[in-house]
Amino acid sequence: METESLEKVKSSSGFRPGIIIWLIVSQGMSLLSLLPWLVIAGLSVMAFDSGVSTEAVLFVGFIWSYPFFVIGLAIAAWVLFVYKKIKAALIVTSLPLIPALALLIYIGWMWFSNILG
Repeated sequence: METESLEKVKSSSGFRPGIIIWLIVSQGMSLLSLLPWLVIAGLSVMAFDSGVSTEAVLFVGFIWSYPFFVIGLAIAAWVLFVYKKIKAALIVTSLPLIPALALLIYIGWMWFSNILG
């Protein structure tokens, strides 16, 4: 009896645990990406070694804005999830993973090209 009512709630609300799991996992990976960011952010200020320039300010500003990008998209994904915009929530929560994926592809390509010689 109880499981029938639970199934009705799941089907009527559109509750799918896979979506929540992906939101949590993707945001956990985004959170882990902040660890290498700390090193990169610390090293990015070396752009000012040759003096203050527009390029250096833009470079450092871009690097230092990454955590706001990650946190803002995480909040937006949960808001979209609450308002039942599931596809948009899945896309928004996956956006911070694109730079990490691009970096991994580049590293793999460099490693593979060195093997082929």
